[in-house]
This record gives sequence, C-alpha cells and structure tokens, in this order.
Amino acid sequence: MSSFTTDQGIVHYEVYGRGRPVILLHGWLGSWGLWQETMAYLGKYYRTYALDFWGFGESGKKRETYDVQDFVSLVNQFMEQLGIEKAPLVGHSMGGTVSLSVAVKYPERVRKVVVIGSPIEGSSLSFLLKLFGQRWVAYIVHHNLWMLQLGFKVLSPLYSSDPRWSEMMNHDLSQTTLESFLLSIASLRQDRPAPDSVADQYPGDGNLRR
Repeated sequence: MSSFTTDQGIVHYEVYGRGRPVILLHGWLGSWGLWQETMAYLGKYYRTYALDFWGFGESGKKRETYDVQDFVSLVNQFMEQLGIEKAPLVGHSMGGTVSLSVAVKYPERVRKVVVIGSPIEGSSLSFLLKLFGQRWVAYIVHHNLWMLQLGFKVLSPLYSSDPRWSEMMNHDLSQTTLESFLLSIASLRQDRPAPDSVADQYPGDGNLRR
C-alpha cells in the first residue's frame, strides 16, 4: 500500500510490474482494486499504477468538491509526484472521462488513451445515473446502500465473469461518502472532454504494447 499527501488530501495507489509506466483509472463507486487482474497481466510488460480518486477507496474524503476536473488535476499531481513524465492512461467509466480530459488539458502527459465503457459526454449517461446526481435521490440511496448492493449481486453475471465482482463493488461502495457519491456523478453528467480533439491527437490502434 502506497500513498502521498497533497494539500487537497491523501492519495492512495498501488504499483505492480516493471517497464514503461501505465496508469489505470477506476470508475464511479470503484477503486484501484477492480484493476488487480489487469495489473497482474499488464505487469508482465509494464510498470502499472492504479490510484484511488479522492473520495473513493483509501484516498482522502475530506473535500468540498469531487468534480471530474478535480480528478484530472489529481492525475497530473500523481504523475508529478512519482516522476512519470508521460504514460498511457487506461480509464473505466468515470475514469475514462478523466483520461480524456487529462489528454485535453495536459497533452504532454499522455501517450495514449484507452477508454472502457465511458460516457463521451455527460448527457449520454443512463437515466438512472443522472438521477443519482440529484441530491435527494443520492441521499436516499446512500442511506439505503442495501438497494445498490442487492443490485450488484443480481446484475453481477451481466457485468463480470469474476464471482468476486459484486463483493468488490460492495466493499468499494461502503467506502464512499454521500458527497463523493453525489458530487462526482453530478459533475460527470455535466462534463464534455472535447472527444473529437482527443481522437485526432491520439488515434487508437488497439495495441497498447506498441
């Protein structure tokens, strides 16, 4: 377990493997832990880093904001702190949106962007996720987490072949606060990371190992 302290809170991260760096960014309600098997594979070829965004996992939760742009700044600080000049970014869900935004704001930091199941624009979020960005809905759900936990258990076979998926998601969910739960998804709903410019600058070929 590794961490460093910023003026905006503690940042937790994990490292595995050797070689050129690759940074993995988790999705909404997740943490670095969902990347464990990915790190085990990529670690054969790369030095993989997975961090917890503020408000999630083991990172600090004493903030007033949990905007996508806060996480963009966090990735830049993370790379600066660890001396990573430039690296591919791999992002799932909200982490993919953060990856695209980092590429727009700090293009000198990014070699490639790999996006998995991410909304290119906040308006493309599902109706249910948009509802979670409403404070009264978030309050009810966060104070009745058993509803989401049951949903994870029922839907688990549709999302992952790993039987531990729902257990991992429930663990990560229990580590969120009402503010990180609400403000991050509310910010994601409003975000638009200029995907056209990213696609032009970072054309994908499906080959991370190049």
